[in-house]
Amino acid sequence: MTMRKVQKTVGGAVQYDGAGVKLVRVIGYADVKDFDPFLMLDVFDSTDPADYVKGFPWHPHRGIETVTYLIKGDIEHGDSLGNKGNILDGCCQWMTAGGGILHQEMPQPVEKMLGVQLWLNLPRKDKMVAPKYHDIRAEQVPVITEDGSTVRVIAGNYKGTAGAEQGDHVKMTFLDVEMKAGAKWNLSTELDATLFIYIVEGSGRFGDENESLSQSKRGLLFQNGDEFMAQASEDGLRFLLFAGKPLKEPIAWGGPIVMNTERELQQAFQEIRDGTFVRRG
Repeated sequence: MTMRKVQKTVGGAVQYDGAGVKLVRVIGYADVKDFDPFLMLDVFDSTDPADYVKGFPWHPHRGIETVTYLIKGDIEHGDSLGNKGNILDGCCQWMTAGGGILHQEMPQPVEKMLGVQLWLNLPRKDKMVAPKYHDIRAEQVPVITEDGSTVRVIAGNYKGTAGAEQGDHVKMTFLDVEMKAGAKWNLSTELDATLFIYIVEGSGRFGDENESLSQSKRGLLFQNGDEFMAQASEDGLRFLLFAGKPLKEPIAWGGPIVMNTERELQQAFQEIRDGTFVRRG
């Protein structure tokens, strides 16, 4: 057994995106090599609607999947496939942009907006697949309670329980783990999968009881290994865990488009200008 140890800690930086949404970009363009197949993680954490109500008006995507998960909040959304609805507490929107989609995400005023949007890269062979949309409601997410921990299985599998989604193109594990004070939690992992967490609340130690305490609002990337361990501090711990095998493919990234070559990137932007970007199947 090889225990995963912390390789890198990232605090992220405040960014303003969309029409002026204040968020924290935990990982982004500079991190793609280390975090492959994960491209970006944005965190929304605010009690002030002025931080987010301007939202993300209609914009294009190609070559990626966006995974939006809300612990608390309300985001109204719509896309060029005709999907529309609201992402609410405990819900997840998993959108495969594939060959081209337009969508908008408009957060609504609430007491607390707390959640993340993850960008998951698509492999070269699937960059231009037909766009798809998965609406995961809170009641579809399995909840496992054990030994002082509560695990919500959004994607992948946890101890024989299949999550609400598996990932059609990149198999991903996505868990929301809450731990009571002093609790310990272990997870068997694929040796060469990229694994990182974002600490939502509390603090804890990871990989070894002698490791330094890691505080909330931090992202931690772990070394390869087949075992992950977390121990909550006296104030408890909640974190989101993401794991998936790296694609190890070249990346050409321009704003909302992520392809493999600069030529593919320029073609996408030309299609946006020409009005031929959107794919419908």
